[in-house]
Amino acid sequence: MGKALTAYFSASGVTKKVAERLAKETGAELFRIEPEIPYTDEDLDWQDKKSRSSVEMNDRGCRPAIRSRVGNMSQYDVIFVGFPVWWYREPSIIDTFMESYDFSGKTVVPFATSGGSLMGDSGKNMQALAPSAKVMDGKRFAAEVPGKELAAWAMEWIKEYSGEDKNGI
Repeated sequence: MGKALTAYFSASGVTKKVAERLAKETGAELFRIEPEIPYTDEDLDWQDKKSRSSVEMNDRGCRPAIRSRVGNMSQYDVIFVGFPVWWYREPSIIDTFMESYDFSGKTVVPFATSGGSLMGDSGKNMQALAPSAKVMDGKRFAAEVPGKELAAWAMEWIKEYSGEDKNGI
């Protein structure tokens, strides 16, 4: 089976829980995308146009620094990238992550958490940032999505690299 990574950014802990469930169910390794400067509650106040998150999301060129790096990205075939939906797309720190590695020949599968917002053009945005990757459209999940549902969704891409037929043949 191809090696998989679940990388995620979580502001409130919801995406973290979904990412941990996904990694556990699929056997993927887990990597937390942490901002070099952690977000405070005030930073995350989307109703304040001067909050850090509002300023970052209004500047498409903003690239918040990430605290650490994936040790050996070349070992992974499938990278699941999780995030909360901000302003109907991926947070700017995900853009930083996508520009930080060579995703040549890899499949990148976005997944998001949200109370109701859709992912918008997140997959297309991420594809533009990693043109040598195959970036899928991805899917938004509720906070309490069962692990078995996550696994069934994720195995489509993991099986692609394992050589297994999608029907288990």
